[in-house]
Amino acid sequence: MAFNLKKYLLTKPEAVEDFPFGPEAAVYKVRDKMFALVFSNADETRINLKCDPIEAEQLRMVFDAVIPGYHMNKKHWNTVIINGSVPDAEIKRMIDNSYALVVKKMGRSAAHLL
Repeated sequence: MAFNLKKYLLTKPEAVEDFPFGPEAAVYKVRDKMFALVFSNADETRINLKCDPIEAEQLRMVFDAVIPGYHMNKKHWNTVIINGSVPDAEIKRMIDNSYALVVKKMGRSAAHLL
């Protein structure tokens, strides 16, 4: 991965990083709503991202490293295994979509965040 995942996640307006589940699981939120969950250990990094259900299924068919969301609602969340098989631009697009889905549910008061 050529880009810095944490740095990119924190470029989103009002994004904050939290560790409610311990040091290996970073939660990224906007206004207290999670849009990404990053698991890291010595062996690998995985990121959970919210996704439109139809697109979630399509991404799982295209990329072996995209699987149903680990410990999440598998209809609305995907886990992306960061192993170089998914292009950086596609991971950024998935992050952008996850953030947008969460912000859109906040209504008009958050519209300026998009």
